[in-house]
Amino acid sequence: MKTTNVADQVTRAALELFASQGYATTSVQQIVEAAGVTKGAMYHYFQSKDDLLFAIYDRMLSLQKAHLDGIVAAGGPVADVVRAVCVDVVETSIDFLPEGTVFFRSMHMLPEPRLKEVTQRRREYHDEFAALLRRGQDEGLFRTDVPRSLLVAHFFSDVHYLSHWYSPEGPETKSQVAQQLTELFLRSITEQGRGADDRADQH
Repeated sequence: MKTTNVADQVTRAALELFASQGYATTSVQQIVEAAGVTKGAMYHYFQSKDDLLFAIYDRMLSLQKAHLDGIVAAGGPVADVVRAVCVDVVETSIDFLPEGTVFFRSMHMLPEPRLKEVTQRRREYHDEFAALLRRGQDEGLFRTDVPRSLLVAHFFSDVHYLSHWYSPEGPETKSQVAQQLTELFLRSITEQGRGADDRADQH
């Protein structure tokens, strides 16, 4: 067994056990047995079961933030940037659907310092996303009659709800879902789309 694989083995085993029987009822002994490692090997990488729960979500959070930074750095029209970010966050959330499901179900059990760290990092992502929306508002592309915080919450509530209904077996692929949710969101926040909706309401 290569030592470089120990952390991944333990993380995968913990994810499967947390998903099947719950975080609170899963013991460290069960995790190391499922991973095929010793407790000493596990503790070389993770100080506690809390660290494992954090690590499960950290992989997804770090990847999404890196993608966000890369998309923003590449530049382009703000509408295209927002579209690319939205598609990416839906697709990566689906890729990490088990991780997200386990974490959001059990995050309240994290110790306060870890919970604060997660909250802060999620806020940083949301703040960068909100800054993109503000650019679009400044250019007259996005509606300004709704607070940006509500626009951000509107989109990410759809993302966080994916685990309640999405199935990798179909009928929609992750790319289709990402494109559809993104289109629905952008139509709801664009000034042009809002004007069309307002005109339809008048008939």
